Amino acid sequence: MPQKKTKKLQKSAKKRPGSAKKPSQATQAFEAALAQQPPADRYLLRLFVTGTTPRSSRAIKNIRAICEEKLKGRYDLEVIDIYQHPEQAKPEQIVVTPTLVRSLPLPVRRLIGDLSNEERVLVGLDLVPRGAPKPGENDGTR
Repeated sequence: MPQKKTKKLQKSAKKRPGSAKKPSQATQAFEAALAQQPPADRYLLRLFVTGTTPRSSRAIKNIRAICEEKLKGRYDLEVIDIYQHPEQAKPEQIVVTPTLVRSLPLPVRRLIGDLSNEERVLVGLDLVPRGAPKPGENDGTR
């Protein structure tokens, strides 16, 4: 007897629309977005520049050097010329260039200027703690 009831339950479950566990489109989109996210230890950087000005060129050179030295293999850097792609500056609220936007890891950070002050860039990217002694600076040891 219990076998008949089980078969009836299975048949009734098949007949009900929406009873099958199909992921919704929103769930699928969410899971796809999660799969595309870089790992937490990766840095996602976007440098907004205006053409080939000296400041823009220095900023590109400086951030590439810092990334290769401190973040080798753990960063994605996108350089965006707002003369060519002005639509990308508005969502990021870029009003001054060059501006470096660190999207990941959170929180989002913005650094403005040609990025020539390496210490400030490292602090801004959270690669060194704020107020850490500079290499070679007297740290109390002899």
